[in-house]
Amino acid sequence: MSTPNADYVIETNDLSKRFGGFQAVEKLNLSVKRGEVFGLLGPNGAGKTTTIMMLLGNVRPTAGRATIMGKPVGDIRVRRQVGFLPEKFQFHDFLTAAEFLRLHGRLNAMGGSSLEAKIRTVLERVGLQARSKSKLKEFSKGMQQRIGIAQAILHDPQLVILDEPTSALDPLGRREVRGIVEDLRTEGKTVILNSHILSEIETTCDRVAILKNGKLIALGAMVELLSFASTVEVEVQSMNDAAMVAVRGVVQKLKLERVPITRFTAMLRSEEDIPLLAEALVLNGVKLMALTPKRETLEEAYLRIIE
Repeated sequence: MSTPNADYVIETNDLSKRFGGFQAVEKLNLSVKRGEVFGLLGPNGAGKTTTIMMLLGNVRPTAGRATIMGKPVGDIRVRRQVGFLPEKFQFHDFLTAAEFLRLHGRLNAMGGSSLEAKIRTVLERVGLQARSKSKLKEFSKGMQQRIGIAQAILHDPQLVILDEPTSALDPLGRREVRGIVEDLRTEGKTVILNSHILSEIETTCDRVAILKNGKLIALGAMVELLSFASTVEVEVQSMNDAAMVAVRGVVQKLKLERVPITRFTAMLRSEEDIPLLAEALVLNGVKLMALTPKRETLEEAYLRIIE
C-alpha cells in the first residue's frame, strides 16, 4: 500500500472479505477526506456493515488493507479516535443515561469533573438533559438512538461512524441529528453515515459511495452523481413572440403555466442547451429573472445506479 495521505482519514486498498463461499466485500478502494461527511449506501447484503466492521477492526479482511488516520485499523491509538453507533445496538438498560455515559467515558480513559461536564454537554446536545437520571429501559427506540449518538461523540473522536442513526426518529429528531452531524463537520470531524433515508444522505453528505454485491459501483459528490433531469424551470418578464419562436427552436417540449407568460417549464436535449435557452430569451429582449435546472433526487439516482 502507498504511503498514507494526511488529507484522508480512511484509505482502503483492494479491501475484501469472504465468508465461506460468499464474497461480502470485493476489492474495495475508498478514500475518505478529513472533515467530510461521507455516505455509504447500498441494498441489504451490499457489504456496508461488513465494510464498517473491517474499518473498526472487528472483522479481519480476507485480502487487502485499510488505514485510519494513517495507521492500520485495530491500532489502539486509532480506536481511541473513533466513535461508533451500530445499527443493532443493545445497551445496558439497567443503567441511567448518565451512568451509561459515565461507563463509556471511563472505557475511553475519561474521568473526574471533565467527564461529568462532558456528559452534561452531550446529553444537552442530543436533547436528553432532562432524562439523565432515567434508566435506559424506560427509553423509546428513538431516545435510545439519541443516547447512542451521545456515547459515540462523548470522547471527542476525530472519526464518527453512524450506522442508521435516524431510523427510529421522527422528522424533528432527524433534523436534530442532521444538526449534530453538521456541527461535527464544522468542528473538523469526519463522519461516515449509513442510512436508508436517502433524503437525509442527500441533505447531509459531501460525497457518497454506493455498494452492490460487495462491489463499489458509484462514488462521487452529489453534483456528480445526480444527473441533469432535462427539465429547466424559467421565470421571465416581457415575454414576446420573437423570443417564443427562438425558445421553441431550442427546446424539445414546452409547458406554459399562464398567459401572459411569466413562468414556463422547458424540456431540453442536454444540459449543454441551457445557455442556448438563456440566449434565446435575452437576445430577444426578455428579462430573465430565474432559470433553474432540475436534477435527480438521490433516491432517483440510487435506483438508476442500482438497477
